[in-house]
Amino acid sequence: MDMQPDEALALLKSGAAQIISEVELREKLALGRPLRVKLGVDPTSPDIHLGHSIVLRKLRQFQDLGHQAVLIIGDFTGMIGDPSGRSTTRPHLTHKEVLTNAESYREQAFKILDPVRTETVCNGDWFRTMSFEEVIRLNSRVTLQQILQREDFRERIDNRQAVRAHEIQYPIMQGWDSVMVKADVELGGTDQLFNILVGRDFQKEEGQAQQVVFLLPLLEGLDGSRKMSKSFGNFVGVNEPAAEIFGKLMSISDELMERYYPLLLGRPVVAGANPLEAKKQLAFEIVETYHSAAIAEKTLGEWNARFSKRRLADAELPEFAARDENVVTIVIAAYGHAFATAKSRTEASRLIKQGSVQLDGKKIVDPKTVLSLRAGQILRLDKTRAVQIK
Repeated sequence: MDMQPDEALALLKSGAAQIISEVELREKLALGRPLRVKLGVDPTSPDIHLGHSIVLRKLRQFQDLGHQAVLIIGDFTGMIGDPSGRSTTRPHLTHKEVLTNAESYREQAFKILDPVRTETVCNGDWFRTMSFEEVIRLNSRVTLQQILQREDFRERIDNRQAVRAHEIQYPIMQGWDSVMVKADVELGGTDQLFNILVGRDFQKEEGQAQQVVFLLPLLEGLDGSRKMSKSFGNFVGVNEPAAEIFGKLMSISDELMERYYPLLLGRPVVAGANPLEAKKQLAFEIVETYHSAAIAEKTLGEWNARFSKRRLADAELPEFAARDENVVTIVIAAYGHAFATAKSRTEASRLIKQGSVQLDGKKIVDPKTVLSLRAGQILRLDKTRAVQIK
């Protein structure tokens, strides 16, 4: 895409949380050559979720402007695990596990990135050849005081939680990656500020032009509090079945939807829009992006059929066999058998009391109710799940 530096800067900085600095980025955009835009990923899991998609979409934006994406697969750093934002040490992975995850990660990343303009490298290519003397010399460039300025490390020390020596190596290694690939720009979440600044320092010491720090917001998970993460179970995976993606997004709060629109779709919710319809649009566009328009249309139609009061009986619902008994027991069993989801008696009671549980469209609000069931009835469990009694 042929675009003047000021135009390109205005486009790229949209949605950014912080850029260090915009002046430097504009100067680089005026160089008249493709910039090397670095994104390092540690494939500690085989799945990419919508939180990852924010930085990947920005990287694709750089590609569409004619720049070169440099995707660093942390086959070495992945065995350590990035401690950023973590209150505990990550579990160790084997090299084989990391490489297996990396293969899946790349496949999913190319749902967003242009593979033609993506250079993929593994940081084990340079770290495995380093002698211990070289590691010591690299460590000598960073002070312990610098490392302990990190908020996550400081909090763990204040809370008397362990910070292990190998975790301190992580920002040093990430910084050295920038030197090895001669990055012009490094993308990351807001929790990556310290690590990317280390890269700038190393580049300066090596006589390279310093990379621009380009930070993107972190996406809250489905719970609306912690950042989206598979380890927290609050994620939407881009490789998940369309119905699962759609259902998860329909379950978020209206407040979280307001946050997801600009981060995932690049635009705000239309003022005055019906929250339910706006949420359907969000879910539709995400499914369309990671599956197809045809699948998105089918999934929307199925969701409307399943959760419309008039058409619920026509939907293809999972069947569930239950005898007449207490509604709390039935709800727990239905979640477990039909959706492989564990619910406690407290959670089931809360759903009932708030009116989420309905039998043939009639709300059941008393957890002590004993249900008399017959084949063909529809038992709705919550906003996105229902079963048909057999």
